[in-house]
Order: sequence, then C-alpha cells, then structure tokens
Amino acid sequence: MIPSGGEKPYRVYRGGRVKGKVPLAGGEPRDAKKPGDGRPPERGRPGAVPPPRPRRRNWGRRIGITLTLLLLVAIVWAVASYLAFRIGAEAAQARLDRPTKAALSPQSGSLLSKATNILLLGTDHAKTVDRLGNRHSDSMLLLRTDPDHNRIAYLSILRDLRVSIPGYGENKINAAFQFGGPALAARTVRSVTGLPVNHVIIVDFASFRTLIDELGGIDVDVPRPVLSNRFDCPFATQVRCSRWRGWRFAKGRQHLDGRRALMYSRIRKNQLDPRESDATRTARQQQVLQAMASKLTSPLTLARMPFIGEELLRPITTDLSARQFLALGWTKFRAARTLNCRLGGTSYGGYILADEIESRAVIQMIQGRSAPQPPPPNSPYGSGCLVGGRAPGLG
Repeated sequence: MIPSGGEKPYRVYRGGRVKGKVPLAGGEPRDAKKPGDGRPPERGRPGAVPPPRPRRRNWGRRIGITLTLLLLVAIVWAVASYLAFRIGAEAAQARLDRPTKAALSPQSGSLLSKATNILLLGTDHAKTVDRLGNRHSDSMLLLRTDPDHNRIAYLSILRDLRVSIPGYGENKINAAFQFGGPALAARTVRSVTGLPVNHVIIVDFASFRTLIDELGGIDVDVPRPVLSNRFDCPFATQVRCSRWRGWRFAKGRQHLDGRRALMYSRIRKNQLDPRESDATRTARQQQVLQAMASKLTSPLTLARMPFIGEELLRPITTDLSARQFLALGWTKFRAARTLNCRLGGTSYGGYILADEIESRAVIQMIQGRSAPQPPPPNSPYGSGCLVGGRAPGLG
C-alpha cells in the first residue's frame, strides 16, 4: 500500500530495489545518533564530540605536598627550639666563673665518641634561718658517659665522706664547695676518684622547683612510705605548723611538682623508717636529678622548647654548650644500660671513712674495667654499684 502523498517507501534504481533502511521525510535515519544523547558517538564520524574524561584525584601529589609542608614545619620548629635553648645555655655559661673553667680537664674528642665525666653539684642556699650562710654542696654526683660500653654511670659521693681537700687538709667533701666554690670541688673530686672532671653542672635546689614546674613535673618511684621530719612548714601560722607532722610521700610512682620535688630531695629523716640515713637523702637527690634529666630530653619537652627553652637552664650554671647538651641527651637516649654507684665507707664520729679497696673497686666499675658489684650487705654507707633500678641507699 502506497502511503498518502504518493511517495514510495523505497527507491528504484537501475539495478532494482536496494535493501536497507528507508529514509524518512526529513532526510535523517530514525536511529541516527546525536551528540549528547547518552550513546557513544560512531568512531571516525566527522563532527563527533568525544565524551568528557572523568577527573582523577591525584592522591600521590596531595600526600607529597602534605609531607613537604610537615617537614618544613618540623625544620622551622627545630631551629626555633635550638635558638631558644642556645640563649639559655649561653646565659648558663656566662654564670660560670673563670677559676672553675680553669679547673676542668679538657675534653679529648666529642662527647658522642669519647668517655666524658660531668660533675653535678646540687646546692641548697635557701633563705631560711637553718640554712642562712650555708654554702655546702648538698649533692655531689659524677656522671660518666661511656660510648664504648654503650652505657651511662652515675657515681654519688656521700657529702660526709672524709677526704683530703687540696690546700685545706682533712674534711668532709661537701666543705670543698664552701672553701673554694665549684673549682675546688672539681679538684677534690678528681683527687679522690682519680677521674678527670671534663664538665660541671651546678643546680640550685632552691630555684630548680621553677624548672620542674616548667617541665610539667617529674615522676619519681618512692620505694617506701615517707613521713619527713618537720622543716619548711607549708602553712602561714605557727598554730597550724605546730599540728603539722611533716611532709608525706606514699609508696610507688609519684608525680611531683617543683615544690614537692624539692621537699623530697631535702628529707633527712623518715619517721616511718629509722634505718634511713643521709645516704638515703643523697639517693633521693640522685633520683630527682635523673628524673629531671629524663624529662628534659623527653619528646614533649622538645615539642615545647621554642616557648620554654630560654627558661629551662635558668637554675643551672655550666660550661656545657647547647650542642653539648644535645649530645648528652642523645647519649642518654641511646644508652643500653645505666649504672648507679655510690662512693662511701663506714660511719665514724660524724664522718664517712672510705675503704680504700672498696673505693678503687668502684672506680674500676665506673670505667667498665670490672663487673658491677652491689655495696656490702648490712652496710648503709658502703661503696658499690647497681645495674639499672634505684640508686644504692633506696633499697
């Protein structure tokens, strides 16, 4: 049947009918594909519009940019930390007098590669009636870094140890500081131990509470409950002080702020344990100094260094530079073992009389020439070394 309009649904050529689709009136085939109709265009067809390519998220580039920014922030932070700490170290160096610098033995090589002896002197010049004019060194600690044996050794010297002070004769070793300051103390320690003193660090216990507060406090392991004798009453009135029994510290790990850390290091008698002695007090001070050193090199302290770096060394007088402090912190961090030693003897007439054989043995242990041995049993002041753990005298 021929549709209306007279147009045939096929064309006639000379060869006859041609098979295929019948063109419509508009000249376009019914199934012609138009751009944008959701179907892919025919390849090679003139005028075909290629579809837009999907955007790919370049995660690798983003991660690289982020890491680069973090690295730049870390570098800036490290530089700011070092500069702030260097200012504090330079001020601490300026406080050290020339005689003390002259009394120190020169360092042969870097602190990172050579054995180094650092004398730590803890002084307590609190402005109280019982301590007015007292310029004794309350704590004497020789710190030895030993890269060859990958360890750090602490040698505490009992302050009542009777020694020969150069130019002053026989006396307690803590009197050396009173007679001639840190310079004479360094020469006396070198004479007693036979070890050169390469550096000195003087810590003022009366003001180091500020340093501990800046660090956010320290953690100390108290071996047994403590109820101190009455000193430095925390109350303002005499009535309350008369009812106050003393400073209390519970057994176990304690977090101490600056004030309580100072009181803990000053305790001379424990009312709950009459066996404790001045050697125990020295061991407590060693605990506080070691805890403070660990906190100084902790990641949290390093992160806050741009803000507190200049203030950290305010209670300290030393010849160590900022770079040497960093080397000391790295050496302490890498040390596989810690040796806690004591140089003491036998109590007699208010003095501690050294045993020459024990003293020489301890120095050999400090130098790594012999195996560490603990102090003799039932000897509250004896010489000896303990590997790790607590300092001798704390049990």
